[in-house]
Amino acid sequence: MDSNWASENLQTIRTLMERSALYRRALAPIMLGAGVIGTAAAGASWLVPMRSNRAFALFWMGVAVVAAVTAFLLVRRQALREQEPVWSPPTRRVTEALEPPFAAGLAVGLLMVAFSEHLGAAAWHVASAWVILYGCALSAAGFFTPRGLKLFGRLLVYGGCGLLVISPIVPGDAQSAAHLVMGVCFGVMHLAYGIYLYFTERQRSA
Repeated sequence: MDSNWASENLQTIRTLMERSALYRRALAPIMLGAGVIGTAAAGASWLVPMRSNRAFALFWMGVAVVAAVTAFLLVRRQALREQEPVWSPPTRRVTEALEPPFAAGLAVGLLMVAFSEHLGAAAWHVASAWVILYGCALSAAGFFTPRGLKLFGRLLVYGGCGLLVISPIVPGDAQSAAHLVMGVCFGVMHLAYGIYLYFTERQRSA
C-alpha cells in the first residue's frame, strides 16, 4: 500500500515537472479570460450601481462562477488539444490546493449575503478578504505550476493585507471603492499577468 502510494506521488511530481511549460501556456488564456471578465464586471458595477452588501456579494460571486467556468473550458480545450485527460492526477493536485481558500471565500460571501443588514459598510473588508484568499489559492497552486503563479498569489495576499490596513481611511463611498478593488485585482492585474505570460511564452517558443 505504502509503496504504491509513494510510486503514485513520484509519478505525479514527475508529470507536473514535465508539464510545467504546458501549464504556462494554458495559464495565459486563463488569466486573459479572467481579466476580461473581471474588468467588464467592474465596469458594469459602475453603470448599474449596487448599494446593498447583499447585491455586492451576489454580483461578484456570480462573476466568480462565470470566471471559473471559463477557466475550466479553457483547460478542457487545452487538454483535448494535447490529447490528455482533463481530470488527470496533476489536475486533481492543483484542484485540491485551490479548494480550501475557495471554500473560505465562498463562506465569506455567504456570510455577507445572509447578514448584510448587520454588517454596515463591509464591502471593502469582504473585497480585501477575497483578494487575500484568492492569493492564498494561487500561492498554493503555485507549488504544482510555474513559479510565477505563486509570486502572483503572494502579491495578491500582501496587497489584500494592505487594503485591510488602510480600510479605516477609505474615503467616500466604500462600496464603489470595493468595486474598484475587485476590478483592479481580479481584472486589470489578471490582464497584465496574462499579457506577460503570452509574450514571454512566445519568446521562449521562438
